Formats: sequence, C-alpha cells, structure tokens
Amino acid sequence: MSTANLQQEDVTDMLAKYDKESAYRKFSGPLMWISFGILVLFAVYQLVSSYFFTVPPQIHRPIHLAFGLGLIYLLYPASRKSDRTKIGIGGILLSIVAFLIPMYWVYDYEGLVLRTGRYTDLDLFIGGIGILLVLEAARRVVGWPITIIASVFLLYTLAGPYMPGFLEHSGKGIDRIIGHSFFTLEGIFGTPIYVSSTFIFLFILFGAFLEKTGVGQYFNDLALVIAGRRIGGPAKVAVFSSALQGTISGSSVANVVTSGSFTIPMMKRLGYRSEFAGAVEASASTGGQIMPPIMGAAAFLMAEFIGMNYWDVAKAAALPAILFFTGVWIMVHLEAKRLGLKGLPKEEIPNKREVLKKIYLLLPIFVIIGVLVAGYSAERAAIIGIISTVVVGAIRRETRMSLRDILEALASGARMALGVIAATACAGIIVGTVTLTGIGLKLANGLIDLSGGILLLTLFFTMIASLILGMGTPTTANYIITSTIAAPALIQMNVPDLSAHMFTFYFGIVADITPPVCLAAFAASGIAKSKPILTGVESTRLSIAAFMAPYIFVLSPALLLIDTTWYGAILVMITSLIGMIGVGAGLIGYWMSPLNTIERIVSVAGGVMAIIPGGTTDMIGFALLAVIFGLSVYRSKRQTKAQAQA
Repeated sequence: MSTANLQQEDVTDMLAKYDKESAYRKFSGPLMWISFGILVLFAVYQLVSSYFFTVPPQIHRPIHLAFGLGLIYLLYPASRKSDRTKIGIGGILLSIVAFLIPMYWVYDYEGLVLRTGRYTDLDLFIGGIGILLVLEAARRVVGWPITIIASVFLLYTLAGPYMPGFLEHSGKGIDRIIGHSFFTLEGIFGTPIYVSSTFIFLFILFGAFLEKTGVGQYFNDLALVIAGRRIGGPAKVAVFSSALQGTISGSSVANVVTSGSFTIPMMKRLGYRSEFAGAVEASASTGGQIMPPIMGAAAFLMAEFIGMNYWDVAKAAALPAILFFTGVWIMVHLEAKRLGLKGLPKEEIPNKREVLKKIYLLLPIFVIIGVLVAGYSAERAAIIGIISTVVVGAIRRETRMSLRDILEALASGARMALGVIAATACAGIIVGTVTLTGIGLKLANGLIDLSGGILLLTLFFTMIASLILGMGTPTTANYIITSTIAAPALIQMNVPDLSAHMFTFYFGIVADITPPVCLAAFAASGIAKSKPILTGVESTRLSIAAFMAPYIFVLSPALLLIDTTWYGAILVMITSLIGMIGVGAGLIGYWMSPLNTIERIVSVAGGVMAIIPGGTTDMIGFALLAVIFGLSVYRSKRQTKAQAQA
C-alpha cells in the first residue's frame, strides 16, 4: 500500500503549494536551533502565563503578537520563490523589528494609557509600522484575500465622505485610524487576538502533542479497521478519518494532504474516478472544520463573540456536523453501489487487535470533553489535555514521549499557531474599522434592503457573501470576516445569534470546496491527478449537506439545541437524515437500483421537502421518497430474479 501513497517529501511539497502556513523556512545549523529555541520559549510563555500567573491583557496580547510577528518574519519568506533554507541579514533585522514593535506596548504601557487619544508622533509612527507589519505578516502566512479585505476597510475608514449611498460616513483621520487600530483593545489587540492568545494557542498545542504520540496515523488505522472492508471502503475511510482529524486539525488543506496522501490512491485503485476520489477527501477534510470540539479554532471565537459558554457552542455544532458527515457517507455509499465497488482486500487492513490496543490514544480527547462538561474553562481543559496526552502516551513504549519529543511538540504547536496569530491580528483591523465606522450595520441594512426583508432571500444573499468572503481564507480568519460582515443582517431579522454565526461560518468554510477558489479541492486534485475545477464541482455535490444544514438550523434552531429538548432536536435530525438519503440518491442516480431522470428529480424534491422543517413538508417528502424507494426496490428485485433465471 505504501508504494502507491505519496512520499513524505511529496506531502511536504503539496502542503507548501496549497497551504501557505506550511511554506515556512527550514533552517540548518545555528539558525535552526535559534528558531527552535524561540518557538519553545513562546510555547512555554503561553503555558506559564495561562496556568501560573495572570498577565494584564494590555501586556499579554502585545507579547503574544510580538512572538508571532518576530517568528513569522524569521520563518516565512516574502515570496514562495524565495529560498526556504536560509535568510539574509535584512530578513533577520526585519524579524527583530517585528518583535520590538508590539513590545512598545509593554515598554510604555502606563504612558500609552495616560495619553489615550493624544498620541505622540513616536506613538503614531510605531503604530503605523505595526499595522503595516501585521498586513504583510498576514500576506506571507495566510494569503492575499484577508490582507486585501483589511486594506480595503482601512481605505474605507479614511475615504468615508467620498463613498456613495449608504456607505458614506464622516471619515476618520490617519491619526485616529492608527490610534484605534494599534493602541486600543478594539483593533489589532481586540477580541480575535485575545482568543488567539488564550484558548486557540493552547488547543493548537494540544493538537501538536496528540500528533507527537502518533494519533494522526492512528486515526487512519482506526478508520481502515472500521470502514475499510465495507462497500466503497477507501472512500468511507476518508470520511471517517477526516471526521476524526477534524477534532484536532485547524486546516482543511492540511487535512486533505495528510490523510488524502493514502486514501485517494486507495480510492483510485478500487475504481473511483479521479475527480470523485479527490472530491471525497476534499469534502470530508473541509467538514473536519465544522466538527466539534475545536472546529478549526472558530468555536472559541464564536463563544467570545456571542457571549456564550464554549461548551454550549461545541454541543450545538454536534448535530449539524453529524448531518454533514452522514450526508457525505450516504453519497459515497450510493456511488460505490452504483459502480459495483467492494471494500479493500483483507491484507490491506491493519491488524484489528493491534489497532484496538492503541485505543487509549483517544483518551486525551475524552478527557478534554469531560473537563469541559465539568465546568472548567477552555484554557484549563487544554492544559489538562496536554498533560493527559503525555501521561497516556507513556502507557506504551512506541507512543511514549521523551524530553526531545515534548520540546518538539512545543515548537511544532507554536509554529502552527503563527497562521492564527497573523489572521486574528489582521482580522482585528477589520473588526476595528467596523466599530469605528459602523459599516457592519450599514452592510446588514444593505443586505436586508436587497432582499426586500424576505428571510429566505436574505439567507441566500448572506450565503453568497460568505462564500465570496471565505475564498482562499483559513478557518479562523474566515469566521471572523464572515461573522463581522454578514451575520449582523440575519441577527437584525430576529435569527438567533448562534444560528446567524453558524450560518456564515458554514458557508465561509465550504468556500474551500466551492469553485472557482476551492483550495481544498485543488490540493486533492493535485494528489488525484484530476481536473481541479471538476474536482471542486464534485466536492460541492458531495457536500450538499453543508449547503442545506445552515438553512435547517436557521428555520429550525432545534438542530442547534436552541429552545428545544433533545427529543425535538433528534426529531429534526432524523427527518433531515431521511431527506439527505433522498437528495443523495437523486444526485448520484442510484438507490436500490439505477434511477431515471424523473425519479432523480422526484427523489431530490422529496429529500428537500423532508429536510425543510414542518409537519406538512415532512409528510409530502416522505411520501415522494417512499414512492421512489418502492420503485427502486421493485426494479432491483426484478433484476435479481432475471439474473438468477439466466
């Protein structure tokens, strides 16, 4: 099996190509040890400041950003064409400057507080440089989309009097923009960087420790044992493995490349088309970003923005995530049946007993869930999770972590957090300009006016806006942008805050598989050797549940456990799952036997009716699906009988 899979060098190259966060410099010699030491020091500072003493936010957040910017300019070149094995003197000096600029807060904290709103020329110079450094850091690590959006918002803040229609505002001077963006807790050092410097960093560190124990490979082995021998086994392995990876992963592209490096070749060998094989992995990996408890780190931001308990957000996200993965599983199963594909041969499946012996590797995830349920803070839960990972890993020699492993996990976690730091700092600029100009309310009113106040039209326009804003943007930044710009329109129409934020979050996420900018699908197509856009189209078709679930939990918030009992939520879930089976059968063109064009249309229509909340629509949908299912079963029995007689 290994010969057909991508080699580690190929995986690294693929990640660097499609995931900017993975295109970092890999030094040798003294610079390797220096960068490694700074990364470990950063991680240790975060752990110590979270557990042993409290640092004031006006000090902690700048220190967090100082480490982040300094490391970004040290590890990430200005261009992908740059040599990623060395750095010049200029790059080192820029890294030092990037570290020192946020530390100006620490150096002159009392002075800055005393002269709030009356900043000196030196203050404004430092602040202006800081804003530029954040924008460039985001471009290097995250990409152009968020940098362009933040720059446009800054220009909008400056050019308010010259804007047309409802976009017009009084305008703010450069001094006010710099002061608000860099010297208050509403801009760069606002809520996004606060969440990055607390919950997100620690959970990323937890994920790095889990990976060091080999849990990533264990997810793949467990998925093979559970689903490998079933109809269309490799595709189901991809779905199951990506659901597990999503519990700790913060990147759909990274998920595609790591798990897809072995699932996609397996799918192709079994008989799946290249586009379909790539689409399965892209869809499942993208779905990993909506899988609790971490949800690509967006769950922590969502809890902070809405003012909810983190665990309540994670619980609310559970049923829609299950609906999504069940939808992809159904489509994969029906496609395999249509093509007559079987599971993997026994010799390609890991030894079940050996795999189950390592089930203890999942204990840290359950420890975190248990600690959160017990009412502890997310920070405390993450730290306990990290400790439990080291303890659990010590159970067997092959998973036991040495001092070197622990240091490498600390460095790896700190490096993986750099993309989040750049994204949240840059997003803070956007959030700051929104509060300074009131553009959020203006855009919300614009969306409502455009839809004529009709909820379904507002949902549709918000979906389009979220898809566009989410293109090419990683999960954390994606959510901040879409929730800041698009969610207020839904909230104004009395949609519950959680439903509105989840709605924009879902569509920002599926932008990763929606053409034309579908990075997860492009990464999968690189492995599958398929046509990128067609892979994106196929991914969109497979992820139909991700396009339907947000409408369900807006029209029926019970799916998010809002104002309902578990019975009510499960009832919505069951009717939605039945509807998904109908939609999947119609899109694939197969149920118990092939469906003709009319049957496919009726099946999709019946599925949609069953998914739409309401007793009448459910009954109509069930009736239509029962007819199509009955015809499919009747035709299947006739075919079986004819084959037996032949």
